[in-house]
Amino acid sequence: MGEFKDATLLITGGTGSFGSTVLKHFLTTDIKQIRIFSRDEKKQDDMRHDLQINYPEYASKVRFYIGDVRDKRSVADVMPGVDYIFHAAALKQVPSCEFFPMQAVKTNVEGTDNVLHVAIDERVKKVVCLSTDKAAYPINAMGISKAMMEHVITANARVAAERGGTIICCTRYGNVMCSRGSVIPLFINQIKAGNPITITNPAMTRFLMNLDEAVELVRFAFNHAEPGDLFIQKADASTIENLAKAVQRLFGDTGTTYIGTRHGEKLYETLMTSEERSRSEDMGKYFRVMADNRDLNYDKFFIHGQADTEERESYTSHNTFQLDVDGVVKKILTTDYVRNALNAN
Repeated sequence: MGEFKDATLLITGGTGSFGSTVLKHFLTTDIKQIRIFSRDEKKQDDMRHDLQINYPEYASKVRFYIGDVRDKRSVADVMPGVDYIFHAAALKQVPSCEFFPMQAVKTNVEGTDNVLHVAIDERVKKVVCLSTDKAAYPINAMGISKAMMEHVITANARVAAERGGTIICCTRYGNVMCSRGSVIPLFINQIKAGNPITITNPAMTRFLMNLDEAVELVRFAFNHAEPGDLFIQKADASTIENLAKAVQRLFGDTGTTYIGTRHGEKLYETLMTSEERSRSEDMGKYFRVMADNRDLNYDKFFIHGQADTEERESYTSHNTFQLDVDGVVKKILTTDYVRNALNAN
C-alpha cells in the first residue's frame, strides 16, 4: 500500500458495497485518512458504529461527509486536501433508471462531471471512476447514462492532462456478486422464504466478479493509468440457470419459476466493444483501452480517420470462460454475503 502512505482517499458513494470493501482493504494500512462521501446518513451511522466496534484503533482514520455528487458545493466542501478519489457514487439499478432516466443523468453524468471538475481545480493527483458493462452497446437508461459518464471522464481527463495535473481514468465492471440490486441476494431471500426462485431467461449469461476483485481492478488502474484509460478485468461468466442451481445447491431447492426477460435486459453483457478492442492492450489479467486523445481539431475526426480498421470480436459474457455449476458454487463462496448467509442458517 506504499502508494497510499500518508495519503487522503475520498470515496464517493462510500457507504455502498464497494466503499465497504475498500475500507476492509485500506483501513489497517499506513493510509492517513479515508473520507466517505454519500447522502445516506443511516448507512454512514451504521458504518461509523461498525468501525468503532470492530476497528476501534483505526476508526479515527475515517471521516464522514453528508453530500450529493449532484450538489457541486457539497463536492467542493469534501475535496480540499484529498490526494486520490475512487468515484463510485451512481444510480445503477436498471428498472429505477428506466422509470426515472433524468435522475440517472443527474447522478451518473452531471454528478461525475461535478466530481471531476472540482478534483481538477483542487489538484487531486488521481481519480479512478467506476463504470459498468452496461455502458458498452447500451440498451437501457442506466447503461446509456453510464456510457455518457465515460465520455465525460474522457473529456475531463483530456483537460486535466493538458493542464499537467490530475490523472483521471475509468474501470468497467461486469456483475459484482451480492452488490446492491444483484440477483444472488434475491435468490437467497426467495429460498429462505420458501418460495421458488425467479429466473428471467436460463440462457442469459453474466460476468461474475467479487468485491475484492473489484477493488483490485481499481488498484491496478490506479497504478497503471494514463489519462483517460479504461481498464477491464478478464472475468469468468455463468448462465443464469447455472447461477440459480449453484445457489440452490447451497441453500436448498424450492423450485424455479421462469418469468421472461425484463424490459431493458440483455441476453449477454459486453465488457469491451469490438471498436474498443481494436485499441486495447492485453495486460494479462486486465485489458487497458487507451483513450481517444484527438484534440478539438475536427479534421482529425472527419478527414484523417484512423489507420486501424481491423474488426475484432467484442469481449462478452458469451465468449469468455463459462463456469459450470461446481465452478459457480466455488466462485460465489468467495463472497462474504454468501458465507454469512450460510452461517446464519
